[in-house]
Amino acid sequence: MTERVVLLVNGPNLNLLGTRQPEVYGATTLAEIEAAVAALAAEFGLAVRAVQSNHEGVLIDAIHAARGECAGIIINPGAYSHTSIAIRDALSSVDLPVVEVHLSNIHAREEFRHHSFVSAVAEAVIAGAGPAGYEYAVRHLAAKFA
Repeated sequence: MTERVVLLVNGPNLNLLGTRQPEVYGATTLAEIEAAVAALAAEFGLAVRAVQSNHEGVLIDAIHAARGECAGIIINPGAYSHTSIAIRDALSSVDLPVVEVHLSNIHAREEFRHHSFVSAVAEAVIAGAGPAGYEYAVRHLAAKFA
């Protein structure tokens, strides 16, 4: 059986995890999150392709490339959650299960963060669970593929 691949997408400023506003986002780095996701995914026979960019087009290209190559997408779009219809449209166009993850509870923060364009095309949204949210997302997708 061919190994299933999950695309892990992290948006703008998430490359600064561990040092950027640790009181909001915690002390865990993006590299640590990616390693934890890959390790857990491997337990379920899944591989992970990780991409992080501060540029919307790079994220959209990665999402498009997942079509036909990946079994699902875990995405933390960062601030693009609240602004990018283009990322929403890219996710809906690839016909893959999507899990949206936010380290912080976006609904308990500034008003402008309360709406996510991505949520409308995600089958699950995990917010406020910190880095464990990514692990919950892996488990959700793994259960779909079991």
